[in-house]
Amino acid sequence: MPTPAASPDLAARCRTLTEHELFQHAVMALIAVNAVLMGLETSPRMIAAYGVPLGLANTLIQAVFVLEIGLRLLAHRPLAGFFRDGWNLFDFAVVAVSLLPVAGSFASVARIARVLRVARLVSLSPELRLIIGTMLRSIPSLGHVVALLAILLYVYGILGYHMFHAVDPAHWGTLGTALLSLFQVLTLEGWADMQRTAMTVYPWAWIYFASFVIVAVFVVINLFIAVVINNLQTVKEEQRIVPGDAAAPLRRQLAELRGRLDAFEAALDDDRRG
Repeated sequence: MPTPAASPDLAARCRTLTEHELFQHAVMALIAVNAVLMGLETSPRMIAAYGVPLGLANTLIQAVFVLEIGLRLLAHRPLAGFFRDGWNLFDFAVVAVSLLPVAGSFASVARIARVLRVARLVSLSPELRLIIGTMLRSIPSLGHVVALLAILLYVYGILGYHMFHAVDPAHWGTLGTALLSLFQVLTLEGWADMQRTAMTVYPWAWIYFASFVIVAVFVVINLFIAVVINNLQTVKEEQRIVPGDAAAPLRRQLAELRGRLDAFEAALDDDRRG
């Protein structure tokens, strides 16, 4: 029968394995292979020629993902600590939902879950997690910039309608088309043709377009960038991420210390029982 010390020792071994750099790289490589296979499955010719091998490969990959999640669950004591991390919860949900049958009422959900396996590359990369965290952190701050941009679009849209709807009805005939035209100007694509058409009747129309490009494109877009960069620095400070490979030895040392501490606690429990 296993001794009480087996559980802490097993958790320490699983933690050391799942936090090892080679293990994480292997999982990322498997996700990349899975992405390639899903791309091949979109080809009717590939399905007709290699449908059975592709299906077997998908089943094997799914089994490896289940094993990986199982090892990560065993590495956490208590188990609730695993689900406190949002990325762990995301990985678990993707693997669990992809176990649904690909036929029947859950077919669509299962296919979506299989596609989401590729998104697990984000959860395994600290740099990508940093970017996602920055984007989520920036959403409340970007709301004010979006409100400013909406006001500018509305004001310039009304002005554009009144000034140019008779000259260029395709772009300024209604308020809706005027707003769509201004949105196109935001992309800096095709706005020179609109300006040229308007200037055939109103030579001063360049002032309208130049002012919108300067205010809306350069000022507002740079506000977006400033907000994201500011939140990027904030998230970096909060997470205190160690860049690149420098974090790997630290993780391994922490895993070894945890394992020794678990074994020491288990030995103390045995002494008390003895």
